[in-house]
Formats: sequence, structure tokens, C-alpha cells
Amino acid sequence: MIKSSKSNRWVVLLMCFCILLGLTACGGADGRESTLIYGSGDYDSINPIMNEHCEIKHLLFDGLVARDGEGKLVPALAESWEYDEESLTYTFRLRQDVKWHDGEPFTAEDVRFTIEAIMDPENGSENAPNYEEVSEIRILGDYEIAFVLSEPNFAFPDYMTMSILPEHKLRGEDLWESPFFKAPIGTGPYKLESWDVGQAITMVRNESYFAGAAQIQSIIFKIVTDDSARALQLKNGELDLAQVTPKDAEIFRNAEGLTLYDMATADYRGILYNFWNPFWQENADLIPAISYAIDRQAMVDAVLLGEGFPAYSPIQLNKYNYSEVEAYDYDPNKAQAALEKAGCEKDAEGYWCRNGQRISFTINATPGDQVRIDMAQIAAQQLREIGLDVRAHTPAEGIDWGGQECCIIGWGSPFDADDHTYKVFGTDHGANYSGYSNAQVDHYLTLARQTDDDAERAEYYKQFQIAMAEAPAYTFFCYLDAMFVANDRIKGIDKDTVLGHHGVGIFWNVTQWVME
Repeated sequence: MIKSSKSNRWVVLLMCFCILLGLTACGGADGRESTLIYGSGDYDSINPIMNEHCEIKHLLFDGLVARDGEGKLVPALAESWEYDEESLTYTFRLRQDVKWHDGEPFTAEDVRFTIEAIMDPENGSENAPNYEEVSEIRILGDYEIAFVLSEPNFAFPDYMTMSILPEHKLRGEDLWESPFFKAPIGTGPYKLESWDVGQAITMVRNESYFAGAAQIQSIIFKIVTDDSARALQLKNGELDLAQVTPKDAEIFRNAEGLTLYDMATADYRGILYNFWNPFWQENADLIPAISYAIDRQAMVDAVLLGEGFPAYSPIQLNKYNYSEVEAYDYDPNKAQAALEKAGCEKDAEGYWCRNGQRISFTINATPGDQVRIDMAQIAAQQLREIGLDVRAHTPAEGIDWGGQECCIIGWGSPFDADDHTYKVFGTDHGANYSGYSNAQVDHYLTLARQTDDDAERAEYYKQFQIAMAEAPAYTFFCYLDAMFVANDRIKGIDKDTVLGHHGVGIFWNVTQWVME
């Protein structure tokens, strides 16, 4: 037997400490004690019923239904649902084992409160058009709720993916200004732990989550608004996951310890024209000429480095796309002919004029979004090449939606064709930020949501696309891939799911992710 000594005891203690330290560094024996740091844009508030574009809502909140990796609807807060065609009624049976992050039970009252808040015109939610046919909400019990519609809307189940909010926290509150949205609670797989404004939002897993606790213990949304800084912090190991621009993505293609995910999206870019602005009220008929003058493929090559493709329709990736619609393929001769047909003439400096006034406008781009900034600059250059006096501008204060002439817009949805069309292009609808109004567009979008017959819907969406091509709301540029860079320790990211606007959707299965 070896005799124990003081020095040997210190060796044993040191070895034990090193083993414990190693287990902690590796995330614990079960791999669950881990933190993921995500490079995020900034947040003023977390308000999922007013702002649908935020990625963080998928961690904090749930809807009655959810979508799987193929975009199919699956149960979430609702166990099941059914539709009675005769009474136009959707009935949802809710789970009875769900609690809010503060321990209060989730009930049908929370569902009614949330949808009524969205529908209330005083709240001004851009999502209100999704529920405009709802004529009555019936509470059938603590865990059963029915929505009675005045007209059919077969996209309605898709809109039950909307995050549900707690009535007991928001009753009587201002749905824009409530302090709740600075410290929200939900039913989701993660709950808010802290918010260091402008720096980081820290969430920890909800151990009581009804679908089972997530594998990763905590997720930090680190605020990094500059694209270049985000790429640098990924390279330096300060971030575990972030979306990057196609140009920044090139440095990560063969980077050790990192994986570049090139993910398909239904996210498009183009020019939004402000039809409230007198310039476009007088010159909307020039938009086809502008569209012919844009070399979309050159933009895809220069800005996206080929990580995308030219766009001509808001539902180009949807099964109801009509590929024969006027695509406004690049053709300077057609652009010139359209300008001449509108009665435009060139001045001594080679710029097109109308009624003695030079055709001149500014394309705005969102600060901090380098892709949109580059697109605005290229579009302005291409338009100047055909003789239009166009400038690109990045307003430091952000986009003035009501006062600007036009800007680089982004929209798109991989889900039902009604999503991001009815509310975006319908007259006076909540997400119609351009003031576009077209009676034919309104007519066919309404008919399309009122039938579940595939052939009928295909015909209505065909007519919608034809009508909007004849009187364009936007000049479409391209669809773009979403480029994410992730630490190789992260396992479980679904690289095949099609993402939405801003690349939102990568966290759809976050509860299954692990960090090795």
C-alpha cells in the first residue's frame, strides 16, 4: 500500500477539480448545461402581435398551431382543430397542461384576448387583415374556443401560428407602449432572464415546457447591428450563430470549427413606391419602364454573389405562381419605348423629362442593411444609365414610410399564398406600406382566400399576378438565400427548411438543438 501524504492529497484534489472543470466546459454530463450566443439585430420591444418579423418570438411564445420543417401545420397550444363548413366555424381544443412563464395557467381567454387585440383598429396591427372575417369568438370552456367567420378564409388555420399573449398581464394595457413588451412572458421553450438594452437579451430554458425542456440551457441574443462586426465576432468566437451577408459568407466557406448554412428563403427584395407621394400619383405609369431598366441578374451576381435569383412575383416560390406573367426582364429598349409612349423626352443632358420636369427621385435603403444599401446604389446607377435622374440614400434616422418617394423593400413568406399578399397589396390593409390600391388585385386576393379548391385558387392567383404586373406595386429585384454561420458544436439545425422574411425560421426546432 502506498502511504498517503499531504502532497498526494493535493494532487488528488487538483485532479478532481480538473475533471469537474472539464465536465463544466463540455456542458455537463448530459450535454445540457450550455449557452448559445446568437448575433442579433436590436429590439425596442418584443411584441409578436405587432411585429411579425422578430426571430426571438419563436423562443418565448407559442401559437395554437406551429409549422414543421416542411411548413405543414402541427399542433402546439391546440391539441386539435376542426372546421364546420356550414357555419364557417373553426373550433380549437387546447392543451390543459400549459403554464405561462410566471406559473399562471394558459386558457382560452388568453387566445380570445390576443386575437381581439390584433383585430382592434385602435391597435393598428399589420396582422389585422388575417382575421378580418372573424365575426364572433366563442369561449366553449377553459380549453376550447371557436371562431365564427362571416366569409370563408381557408388561410385562417395558418394564422393561428400567431403568438398568444397572457391576458392577465396585458388586460387594460396599451398594446404598443405597455412595459410588458420590455419584460415579456410567454409559454415558449425559453423565458426571459435579463435584457441589457442595446447589448444582449438573455433567455433560459423553460424547464416546464409542455413539449419537453430544450437541450440548450440558455440562449443569448447579442445585439450586433453591423454586418461586418457580426462576421468578425463569428470569426473570433464571440458568437456561435449569426446570419451574414453573401460577401461576408465567403470567408467562412472553409473556416475551421464553423459551418456555413446556405438556406433557401421566400424572401425577396425590390423597390416599394410610395403612392401617397405626389410624385408617384403623377408618374405611376412609368414604373414598367423602371422595371425594364433593372438588370436583376447583374444585381444577384454583384450583391448576392449568385446566392439568389431574379424575382418577378411575390409568390414566385409558391405552388400558385403563374410563370407566364410579365416578368419585366432586363430590356433597355423596352424601357425607352415605355418612356416615349408616356410622352417623355430627353433634355440636353440626356435625362428623361415629363411636362418640362426632369424625372428625378430617390431610392432609400435601411441603415445597417448592407445588402439593401448595395441594391439601392446599383438600381440608381442602372436607372441613370437609361437617363433617369435617380439617387440612392441611406437616411440615418431610418425610413420615413409616409414621406419618402421609394425604398428597398423586403417581404416574402414560404407558407400559404394568402400570407404576405392579402395584407401587403390589399387596399388599406395593415401591411400595405406603399398605399397601393388596385380593385382587380383586391378582387382576386379575396376570392383566393375564400376557396380551398386548388384549381380555383390557382386561377385567382394567376389573375392577381396579371393585374399587379399591369399596374405594378413594386419593381421586384430578386429572391435571396439566407447565409448563416454556426459553430460546429451546434447540432440539429435544419438546413433544408425554407425560411421567411429576414431569414426568420431557423429556430423552428431549437428545442432539439444540442451543443457538444
